[in-house]
Amino acid sequence: MALIGDKEYFKGIGEIKFEGKDSDNPFAYKYYNPDQVVAGKTMREHFKFAVAYWHTFCGQGADPFGPGTQNFPWDEPSDAIDAAKAKADAAFEFITKLGVDYYCFHDFDLIQEGATFTESEKRISAIVDILKGKQAESGVKLLWGTANCFSNPRYMNGASTNPDFNVLARAGGQIKLALDATIALNGENYVFWGGREGYMSLLNTDLKRELDHMGRFLGMARDYARSQGFKGNFFIEPKPMEPMKHQYDFDSATVVGFLNQYGLQDDFKLNLEFNHATLASHTMQHEMEVAAAHGMLGSLDANRGDYQNGWDTDQFPNNITEITEAMITFLQAGGLQGGGVNFDAKIRRNSTDMDDVFHAHIGGIDIFARGLITADKILTSSSYESLRKKRYSSFDTGKGGDFENGKLDFKDLYEIAKENGELDLQSGKQELFENIINQYI
Repeated sequence: MALIGDKEYFKGIGEIKFEGKDSDNPFAYKYYNPDQVVAGKTMREHFKFAVAYWHTFCGQGADPFGPGTQNFPWDEPSDAIDAAKAKADAAFEFITKLGVDYYCFHDFDLIQEGATFTESEKRISAIVDILKGKQAESGVKLLWGTANCFSNPRYMNGASTNPDFNVLARAGGQIKLALDATIALNGENYVFWGGREGYMSLLNTDLKRELDHMGRFLGMARDYARSQGFKGNFFIEPKPMEPMKHQYDFDSATVVGFLNQYGLQDDFKLNLEFNHATLASHTMQHEMEVAAAHGMLGSLDANRGDYQNGWDTDQFPNNITEITEAMITFLQAGGLQGGGVNFDAKIRRNSTDMDDVFHAHIGGIDIFARGLITADKILTSSSYESLRKKRYSSFDTGKGGDFENGKLDFKDLYEIAKENGELDLQSGKQELFENIINQYI
């Protein structure tokens, strides 16, 4: 494997390879064999694993109580373009050593925002040229791009939902540049995460007007990208709150309703995050089931929350039961529509060695591979599917079948209820289903 850049940042670490579950090598995959076929596809095809530029190469471990603890050597150059090039060198070295095929970014993860809009545009153009070379040299691809329209103080009241039109217009200009960059880098998708698209107080908020503005804004962004030849998917990433008290992309069901209300359902799908599901008091399997039921299961952000903390901790995934249940839905839905599995996760503040980021990603990739293998065995070798189908068997034939096929009216239901009289209880067998999951794990 050739070094992608002028300097080696992760010294002493070679390409991470599959060695099997009996391996004791901390720099090897125990379950992720990219060429192993599961349910008709290789693991590489199923997952399309991606590295998140922001957490892995930008986050430094800061929290509300103290500054960062991770000092990255690629942050040393003082010139913005030199620093961006160094970061790109480190990123593509890491991604190629990890052996994954994709990365994801926000615009100003790639390069520091300029003092003016014009300077920012020049900087984005410069880093895009650098990344084109990196992609060509390494074979690494862009899963999706997005714009950070939430960190800068100008977006304190939102971007497309801001009560000041000039801020909305600035967001439009910034997202145009991010779309242009994504298209130039052959990005397969584009994500909208409304980091501050919501409210802190309803007292000063015209909620309907803000929702209308967001719907119109997203339609305009779609139309622009399509006019530039972009054929990929647009994703919206649900999150219920934080940083705002309430965010308009609360959960899967809310986003599905929003997309249908504003006529965006044919172009937009969902990018779902595990930690965001937790914050919405859902499981990730729930969020995936809702999206899949509407044909909008687009992509996944892989992480987990701390179940004792009520905020977005973005830890690397390690819960085999949670991942297995998500992979059951993943396989039943036929996989993702356009997207992949992006590790929107960060190492802990007290993980300060350069190899810690490898251990984190190796563990995250392995837990998904193990969950996929387990889910496939549950669906193909256990009684799980037959038990589930049996629970709904009264709708397969007879009057139940007539109901599903639209052949009954409400008076018919009345007559059937009258004729049946009192009914026997039908057990949901929940404990048996849970035991099947545990048996195969």
